[in-house]
Amino acid sequence: MVLHFLIQGRVQGVGFRWYVYREAGELELCGWVRNTEDGDVEVVASGHREDLDELRASLRRGPRGSRVDRIIEHNLDESEAGGLDAFRIEGAW
Repeated sequence: MVLHFLIQGRVQGVGFRWYVYREAGELELCGWVRNTEDGDVEVVASGHREDLDELRASLRRGPRGSRVDRIIEHNLDESEAGGLDAFRIEGAW
């Protein structure tokens, strides 16, 4: 299963990408997280449904100092998982 999340709110400058990286790593998901130019955080994750459900719950909570106002979620085609490997942070560190 492959999911795309767009997380909106106060999610940049609060360690959100590192938080997602740690949570996804613990769940052994494949994919990536990055900031968008619009101030949101974008996540693509591939794994078992139960693990993706846990990641979704973590995204709703966010790290301390963040505020999640909205999560937009889309299912992606399984073929999208082909290029995904160990979960990583994309973009500027």
